[in-house]
Amino acid sequence: MTHPGIASPEQSRTGSMPRESADPSPSGSTVLSVRSAVYSYGSELALEGANVSLGRGEILAITGPSGSGKSTLMLVAAGVLKPTAGQVTYNDRIISNENERQRSRLRRSDFGILFQFGQLVPELTAVENVALPLLLSGVKRAKARAAATAWLDRFDVADLATSRPPEMSGGQSQRVAAARALVTEPTVLFADEPTGALDTVSGELVMSEIVRVAREAGTSIMLITHSAKVAAYGDREIVVRDGRTTESMIDLEATGTNA
Repeated sequence: MTHPGIASPEQSRTGSMPRESADPSPSGSTVLSVRSAVYSYGSELALEGANVSLGRGEILAITGPSGSGKSTLMLVAAGVLKPTAGQVTYNDRIISNENERQRSRLRRSDFGILFQFGQLVPELTAVENVALPLLLSGVKRAKARAAATAWLDRFDVADLATSRPPEMSGGQSQRVAAARALVTEPTVLFADEPTGALDTVSGELVMSEIVRVAREAGTSIMLITHSAKVAAYGDREIVVRDGRTTESMIDLEATGTNA
């Protein structure tokens, strides 16, 4: 399935040649960059000099086999993990030098994170789940619920406002989780295998809606996936293998992409 302005998996690899990923994003101003990042889980090296840049409004697909380090790269970029070495910069702010409280505040205000299984709070209704990030940021309850309802509507699940996660299908639950990740209108959305737990049809519907809403809002997306179909929603693709990054160059003229 080819989406307007977005390369299909086959198109995106036409004339592509992998290269070391070290240059800034070609799509306008860079909003987020990771430079020479190193991270270890105990004695196991997960990232070894990884580089990635994300442009403003860009959708960047990060692919690679299981255990390659792509999810670790996302967590480092989002400030959840602090790199052992290297630098993470957000809008010229070196967040890798900041403490956990500063990075946590940044994640609440400027970043959204969407995980494979949504991680909704099962005891809360859909509207309460989506409103939660706003409430934690000090937004008044009535205003938070109104914003949450509007975002549920943008993902076509407003009718589920009073439903709880156990009452939803996988696709419905993930759309609610996407609304929650975007309700604060973040500059960057980090999506880690957002369709990995869904069937093909539900996955395509959810991914299409995430891309549509992000494009409308001008949100940059760092998209972690092992699926070629999901990666095709990206403007560029970074491949992670053994903790190192290379970039698959997309022929934009051949694909008709205007990223």
